[in-house]
Amino acid sequence: MTSPSPDPATRAAFVPHSAPFQVASAEGAYLITPSGQRILDAAGGAIVANVGHGRREVAEAMARAAESASYVVPPFTTPERARLIDRLIDRWLPRGVTRVMFTSGGSEGVEAALRLVRQHHLAAGRTGKWKTIGLDLSYHGVTLGALAVGNHAPRRAGMEPLLVGFPHAPAPYRILGAPAAPDPADELERIILEEGPETVAAFIAEPVVGSAGGAMVPVEGYWQRARQLCDRYGMLLIADEVMTGFGRTGKTWGVDHFGVTPDVLVSGKGLAGGYAPLCGVYATEAVVAPLAEQRQDVMFHTFAGAPSACAAADVVLDILEREDLVARCERMGALLRQRLEETVGDHPNVGEIRGLGLMIGIELVKDRRTLERFPTEDRFAQRVQAQGLRRGVFYYAAGSGPVHDALLLGPPFTINGEDIDTLVNVLAESLSAAARG
Repeated sequence: MTSPSPDPATRAAFVPHSAPFQVASAEGAYLITPSGQRILDAAGGAIVANVGHGRREVAEAMARAAESASYVVPPFTTPERARLIDRLIDRWLPRGVTRVMFTSGGSEGVEAALRLVRQHHLAAGRTGKWKTIGLDLSYHGVTLGALAVGNHAPRRAGMEPLLVGFPHAPAPYRILGAPAAPDPADELERIILEEGPETVAAFIAEPVVGSAGGAMVPVEGYWQRARQLCDRYGMLLIADEVMTGFGRTGKTWGVDHFGVTPDVLVSGKGLAGGYAPLCGVYATEAVVAPLAEQRQDVMFHTFAGAPSACAAADVVLDILEREDLVARCERMGALLRQRLEETVGDHPNVGEIRGLGLMIGIELVKDRRTLERFPTEDRFAQRVQAQGLRRGVFYYAAGSGPVHDALLLGPPFTINGEDIDTLVNVLAESLSAAARG
């Protein structure tokens, strides 16, 4: 006896209640359903789309690459890989960050960075250094290493027996309604000393926290202190810019807001703008030098740096350059922030609006005056997300731990003022509808 064939809408879902929303095509800042309904993509998917959907020149470049070579193992050079690496080093990466390897996505990228850090210390003879310190409010991916170094409560739930016991330092963000906390940089140093500097290999953080908290910006001076502590105790500084990189915050890199250069930088999403699965792990010469001296390789992922993916990324970066979209991201982010403040800034369920560029978070609360939060089980952010979809706008529901209800906005950099008005007005309606239940 065979079980009945599932409905096409749920065929791809492992869990029946999480049936995927159907998208037939996409154009500009819009997703288009099979019935022709246009859904404004206020989240850029998962804070991915930057140059907008449906760019023919990107698709054509991918097709040309696929015609010339379907698969080439990542250590080999192809014209597409070479062009992309040259563009990255010449025009995009922070000064001094000159080594590049590719993975298929952000989770893989963080895993590769953790391996690179361990290999670096082993090759340099520091065999006791293996721990990477993360933050107690963070997200770095769904693979086991990435879950271990991050601390996204819902996504770690039940996985704890499988996770390495990496230490976590107090997050350097102001938590609504929480009492004043000790200086977070002092707390990071305390964790380093408690763990033993001889065992700590690296510190990893997002310049702006994405899905774990909804565009939370660190307190002033934190990244500079973190850089100093890493130098003092022989640790590498890893910047997880999977979301924030390639202009999302209104500057090329999130760390550019703080004047810091990391030793290892991980960034995907905006690299290929959603047209292909691609992430980069970038490092300084000093990180790679001990491995090079011992002729060690960093193991690659099978489909990393596919020629068609590299071709897509090269064109996406070219579009960002030609159309000056990083500067546009900063301008449109300021406009979106202004319109949000005007329209929902005083909404009884909005606790705070925050973020940088077109990476904006809205923390949701049950009562704005007292900052009382909804019970976690109410899933209020998901309710707002559902109401938005009914009205033709997709918002990204975010949050974990003490910040469990937030929306994360990250539309394409090409979004216009009219679409911003739609995004904001529909959000006001969706908030009120969700609050009514």
